[in-house]
Amino acid sequence: MSVNVVCPHCLKVNKIPAKEAYTKANCGACKAALLGVEAKSVNQSQFERFLVNSDIPVVVDFWASWCGPCMQMAPVFNAVSKKLSPHATLLKVNSDEEQNLSAKYAIRSIPTLIIFKNGVEVDRVSGALNETRLINWINQYR
Repeated sequence: MSVNVVCPHCLKVNKIPAKEAYTKANCGACKAALLGVEAKSVNQSQFERFLVNSDIPVVVDFWASWCGPCMQMAPVFNAVSKKLSPHATLLKVNSDEEQNLSAKYAIRSIPTLIIFKNGVEVDRVSGALNETRLINWINQYR
């Protein structure tokens, strides 16, 4: 069994073996590591590429630079991304810059985290989470 994972570096779709743990996983196109990847800031077209082409959960943090809780959670979100890739992809959407996405997903407060599975929203939570709560929340959908 294999899963499609979008490379956060070059945005190519990679088909990798589905495993419980990985010691190595690199993009077939750009050769960059798919393990230990920081959360990627995306625009609308990049966001849609990840959503449409990912077999793994895609976790999106809708945030803004003026939001204190967003800035507090940013290092936690990056740390979790490094721990969970390539089992989950963590993306960041600046709600001020990507207002169409914020409107489409009815973002009313930030930070708002949404988990997508097979391109469909499966859960959301508003407010900052600590690392343990974030990992546990994401792992429900792996």
